[in-house]
Amino acid sequence: MLNEHLSGWRRPEILLMVMAAAWGLSTATWMALINNFAVERAAFDGADMGILQSAREIPGFLAFTFVALLVVMREQTIAVVSLLLLGGGVVATGLFPNFFGLMVTTMIMSVGFHYHETASQSLALQWSNRDSAPELLGRMLAATSFASILAFVLMWAGLRWLDLDFTIIYAIGGGATIVAALIVQRAFPRMAVDSNQRRELFLRRRYWLFYLLTFINGARRQIFVVFAVFLMVEKFGLSAENLIVLLLINHLINTFLAPKIGRFITRFGERRALTLEYIGLIGVFVSYALVENVWFASGLYILDHLFFAMAIALRTYFGKIADPRDIAATSGISFSINHIAAVVVPAAFGFIWLFNPSAVFYAAAGLALVSLALSRLIPHNPDQGNEIAWPGRAVARPAPAE
Repeated sequence: MLNEHLSGWRRPEILLMVMAAAWGLSTATWMALINNFAVERAAFDGADMGILQSAREIPGFLAFTFVALLVVMREQTIAVVSLLLLGGGVVATGLFPNFFGLMVTTMIMSVGFHYHETASQSLALQWSNRDSAPELLGRMLAATSFASILAFVLMWAGLRWLDLDFTIIYAIGGGATIVAALIVQRAFPRMAVDSNQRRELFLRRRYWLFYLLTFINGARRQIFVVFAVFLMVEKFGLSAENLIVLLLINHLINTFLAPKIGRFITRFGERRALTLEYIGLIGVFVSYALVENVWFASGLYILDHLFFAMAIALRTYFGKIADPRDIAATSGISFSINHIAAVVVPAAFGFIWLFNPSAVFYAAAGLALVSLALSRLIPHNPDQGNEIAWPGRAVARPAPAE
C-alpha cells in the first residue's frame, strides 16, 4: 500500500480526516443557513430555491474536468485548493443577499465543494486497500460530522445568545476552512499516489451498474438535500436555530455510527448494505409525502440522513471492481454522472413543488425503488471480473466471518 513509510499524525488517513473536517465546517455553515437566509433576506420561493440548487450542482456536473487538472496538479494539491475555494465562497455568501449574488457565490462555493469531494474520495481509495476502504470512508464521514457538530453548536449559540448576523456566521465558517487548508498545506508532506493513474476521459462497459446507480442517486439525493429541508422551513416554519438543532442531531448520530456503518459494509458486503438503504429510503420518502406533524417530519429527516450515510457502499463497490489505474479519472466522471440529474432535478421539481409538494417525494420513492432493484445485481463478493450478479446465475458469496 502507498505511503506505508509514514507514521504518526502525518499519515494519509489523518490528512484525509483533517481535510474532511475542514470541508465539513464550511459545508455545514452553508447548508444550515441557506434556506433561512434565502427566504428571509433574498425573498426566495420554492422555484427560486430550485434554480439556486440546480446552479449549485453545475460544478458537480463538470467534475469530469478533474481529469484535466491531474495533468498539471497533484490530487493532494487539488484537494487543498478546493478547500480554499469552498471557504472563500462561503465567506462571500453572506455579503450578497439577492438572487444574482447568491448565484455567483454559490457557484464559487460549489466548485470547491465538488472538486474537494472528488479528490478526497479518489485519494481514499488509492491510499487504502479494498478491505480497509469502508472503514476509512466511515471515519472520514465521522470527521466531517464532528466538525459539523462544532459548527452547528457555534451557529446556534451565535443566533440564540449573541444575535449574530448571517454575514458574520458565514465569514466565521468559511474563514475556518481557509485557515485549516493553509495549515494542511504546510503541515503535511506530499504523499505518493498511483503514478499510473489514467488521465483521459473514458467509460467502461463493465462499470455500467455503478454508473447507473450513481446517476439515480444524484437525482434522489437532490430531492432530499433541497426539498426535505425546504419542507421544514416552508411548511412547518422551522427557524434557523431549530434547523441547526436538527442538523446537529443528525451529525451526532453520524459521528457515532459512520465508522460502524463502514464495519457493517466490510462484514456484510455492499449488496446487503445498499438493499437496506434503499428499502429504508422508500419508506422515508413516502412518509414525507404524507407527513403533517413537525415532530414526525423531523424524525424522518434524521432517519433519511442516516440511510444516506450508507451510500459509502456504492463507492467501495466501485473500489473492488475497478482497475486501480481507473480510480482518479472515474471519480471525476462518476461525479459528473451523479450531477446530470442533479442539475435538472432541483429546478424542475421546484416548479412541481409549487403545485403538489407530495408528488416530489413520491417521485423520490420511485427512484429509490429502481435503485433497490438494481442493487440486487451487485454480487456478494464483487471483484474485477465479478461486477454483476445476473438473476439465475450463481452468486459468489463471501467466506463466513471468523
